[in-house]
Amino acid sequence: MAAAGGKTPLLLIAAGGTGGHMFPAQALAEAMVRRGWRVKLSTDDRGARYAGGFPHVVTVEKVRSGTFARGGALAKLVVPFQIAGGVLAAVVAMLRDRPALVVGFGGYPTIPALSAAWVLRLPRMIHEQNGVLGRVNRLFAARVDKVACGTWPTDLPAGVEGIHTGNPVRAAVLERAGAAYIPPGDYPMSLVVIGGSQGARILSDVVPAAIGRLPASLRRHLRVAHQAREEDMPRVEQAYEAAGVMAEVRSFFTDIPRRLSEAQLVISRSGASSVADISVIGRPAILIPFAAATGDHQSANARGLVDADAAILIPENALDPASLTAQLEAVLTTPEAAVKMARNAVAQGRPDATERLVDLVLSLTKENTR
Repeated sequence: MAAAGGKTPLLLIAAGGTGGHMFPAQALAEAMVRRGWRVKLSTDDRGARYAGGFPHVVTVEKVRSGTFARGGALAKLVVPFQIAGGVLAAVVAMLRDRPALVVGFGGYPTIPALSAAWVLRLPRMIHEQNGVLGRVNRLFAARVDKVACGTWPTDLPAGVEGIHTGNPVRAAVLERAGAAYIPPGDYPMSLVVIGGSQGARILSDVVPAAIGRLPASLRRHLRVAHQAREEDMPRVEQAYEAAGVMAEVRSFFTDIPRRLSEAQLVISRSGASSVADISVIGRPAILIPFAAATGDHQSANARGLVDADAAILIPENALDPASLTAQLEAVLTTPEAAVKMARNAVAQGRPDATERLVDLVLSLTKENTR
């Protein structure tokens, strides 16, 4: 595709400094580079640390921005000036090399690029990974041409319509999309326990104790892969050993997609990427939203799978060994229900999320070149 005047079109992607923002941004960048577009990434120093996986032809532009979420009173006082400087620099950069479209993936570092695109009346859209818009995406939702939603339904401001694209997932997950599910039975069963670094501790406290309460006839068949914080690993390993359960406890698993595809059941926080992976592969899940998540967005992330009878939700304030044991036993002793949950999860998955985002990019740029 060539822009007016024959110049290769430019996509400017703006994303904040967390993996939740950067991984979907990377997926779109890879897809657009394959289509022959030039791609630039606008982020801050923190976000640049996540940019190593982007295609090498993607130019990384560091912008000045700021956040009111960290620092003391003095630091917050200079934030508006930092943002204003970043916006001015972004306007100048866009006048030199005009993007065909600007896409924001959330986070404070996206403010300069989206603001500059609004000032210059350039085509622009945002992608929200969670079921509740982040602060910056909520600010721009009514000021962009399209709002792409990774989780459905998404809580949107009045008058704003969202388009359900889904959240892009890694290639290793796509390779296992809709993988055949082996229901629970009288044979070795895999149970995967995953929680983000912030939210893993309560899972380390409760999950081994809950598994230890299961009947011995179930426990002897279980093979657990449990992701725990480094400092919690020894006690988690001891708890499983005391329960007579085979368990592999690590601070990080590099092969989560494979483990999910082999699992009979998943216990997880409901971060947007975890929910997307579970849905695309299609596995029954017990979801425990992280109570401290901004706007309780992890509960919103879980809503689609729970409403589809693909997952069981246990609020963090209701999580204890007894309640979790009851739910574990319910799934592991009713293979027909587990199969139905797996099938329903696949129906909620969006393995084509990246292609849906690409379609939005192309439709917006076509609308603005007519």
